[in-house]
Amino acid sequence: MTGPQIIVLATPVFFLLIGIEFLVGWKRGRNTYRLNDAINSIALGIVSQLVGVLTTLMSLGIYTLVFTHAALWKLPADSLWVWAVGLLLYDLCYYWHHRLGHTVALFWAAHVVHHQSEDYNLSTALRQTSSGWIGGWLFYLPMALLGFPPLVFATVALIDLLYQYWVHTQQIGRLGWFDRWFCAPSNHRVHHAVNDKYLDRNYGGILIVWDRLFGSFQEEDDAEPCIYGTRGPLRSWNPVWANLHNYADMALDSWRAASWADKLRVWFKHPGWRPADVAARWPKPAFDIRQVALFDPPMSRGAAIAALVLFVLLLNATTMFLWNAHTLSVMQQAGAVAAIVAGLCIVGWICERSAPVAGVLPVH
Repeated sequence: MTGPQIIVLATPVFFLLIGIEFLVGWKRGRNTYRLNDAINSIALGIVSQLVGVLTTLMSLGIYTLVFTHAALWKLPADSLWVWAVGLLLYDLCYYWHHRLGHTVALFWAAHVVHHQSEDYNLSTALRQTSSGWIGGWLFYLPMALLGFPPLVFATVALIDLLYQYWVHTQQIGRLGWFDRWFCAPSNHRVHHAVNDKYLDRNYGGILIVWDRLFGSFQEEDDAEPCIYGTRGPLRSWNPVWANLHNYADMALDSWRAASWADKLRVWFKHPGWRPADVAARWPKPAFDIRQVALFDPPMSRGAAIAALVLFVLLLNATTMFLWNAHTLSVMQQAGAVAAIVAGLCIVGWICERSAPVAGVLPVH
């Protein structure tokens, strides 16, 4: 069974849990969902899976190439300890991949997609990048060099990803001892917050122990509620622009910079860094959490129904494509991906076609 087929089988579980979370929030009077945001998050997950059909083979191919020709050992795929250690080592590699995804501009440009939602719920977990393949494979080459077979690598990567789904919720509170060892909802809420206290913390995928070891842990503070989103808000429901806007911003700053060194630094300094001459001529407002505004363009009932119906049709088309992708030629795959992505862009346009109305988020 292929990776995309496993995702197809897991999708009903994803949506069942989203439904349960919505009902729990509604019953508690703490609903964390908006239709436009949830559709956009899931749409970005769809685009990520579609693009993954075309790019995963490259990333896995590089891993396999290194494993075949440069591995120090060839570990047995039929040994339980290889799988257990492989999952542990993958999670450590993921920690550093994730940490540099927040501290190096080029990697942040890919990872930012996951943080763009100003809501925090299980649909946010599905909001995944489509450009992580550009450099993400670099972080896992140590596993190939140590001799973990490609099958082990691909499987533990999927396990690590699926684990992280349930931690994207505001409906589960502290979990005592579990929070001290594992990535849990409380820990991950901190990770998604833009508050000064919480910024760039809690990178662990399955284990939060890595953050405690490497000095990046921050406990959730009830006195300071998390404010979600990014410090450079997207303010769009277009899934293509969501993936490209940070690259576009950096490319523009790089083009405008006078110094060749600065043209390069734009891509590898901390996210948000800008050359002094560029920042002086084209200033951007400083981030002020007191002025954080919710992007929530109004939709008529008709527009909401139209967006939802088209989205459901595209979701079904995606399911059929992912299940059968391995039987299609590359050109057929590319055509299907382009058609579905175009449809999702139309859904995004419907969701934002009215003039934006900004509502100020409560800051306590």
